Amino acid sequence: MLVIENLTKRYGDTVAVDSLNLHIQPGEIYGFIGHNGAGKTTTIKCVAGILNFDSGKILIRGKSISEDHIGCKSEMAYIPDNPDMYDFMTGIKYLNFIADIFKVGAEERKRRIEDYADRFALTENLGQTISSYSHGMKQKLAIISAWIHSPSLIIMDEPFVGLDPKASHILKEMMREVCDGGGAIFFSTHVLEVAEKLCSKVAIIKNGRLVRSGTMEEVKGDDSLEEVFLELEGDED
Repeated sequence: MLVIENLTKRYGDTVAVDSLNLHIQPGEIYGFIGHNGAGKTTTIKCVAGILNFDSGKILIRGKSISEDHIGCKSEMAYIPDNPDMYDFMTGIKYLNFIADIFKVGAEERKRRIEDYADRFALTENLGQTISSYSHGMKQKLAIISAWIHSPSLIIMDEPFVGLDPKASHILKEMMREVCDGGGAIFFSTHVLEVAEKLCSKVAIIKNGRLVRSGTMEEVKGDDSLEEVFLELEGDED
C-alpha cells in the first residue's frame, strides 16, 4: 500500500529525515511515534506530496509520488495536524467541494456526508460557515472530507488532537473500518496509550532516523509502548 525507501529530506545542513524505510501493508493501522522535531511531520508531508525530498522513493499502490502526483493523491487522503480549510465556506459546501475534486457521485456523497456527519453530531452545523467552528468541529469536518472519497490510504498527523472522547472513539472505529475493507492507515500521535491499543504496527523515529519498527508485540515486548519510547529517547545516539 505504502512503500517508503531510503527517504532523505534536508533543510540546508540539517537532515530532517535520514534514509527512512517503512512498508505499510493493506489492513494495517501503522503508528508513527517520535518527539517533537523527530521528523514525523516532514515524513508525512513527503508522503502526501506536499514536500519534495532529496533522495529515496515513496510508492502508493505502486505509483511514485514524485512521478505521478495526481495518481497517488487519488488513492489517499491527508489530514494535517492543524487543518487549514476555506473559512468562508459552509461545512456542506466544503464537503461538496472536496467531493467534486474526487468526482464522487451525487448519491454516494450524500450518503457518506449524512453518515459521517451524524456520527460526529455535526449535521446541524453543516450550514454554518467554517469560520464559526471550534477547533474540534474543524477537525471533525477534516476527517469527513478525508473519508468522503473512500481512499485506500489515509495519512494523518496527530488526528486525535482537539477531539473529545466520543469523537476519538468514532474516529478509531472509522480507522478500523478502512482497514477491514483492505485499506491502510498511517498516522503520527503523541498519545501512546491510543497507539498501543489501536495500531497493528508502529515505528519510532528519533532525530530523523528509524530506531525501531514492527508489530506492536515486536516493538514493546513485555513493556508498555510508553516505557519503550522513553527508554529509546534516553539512549545516546
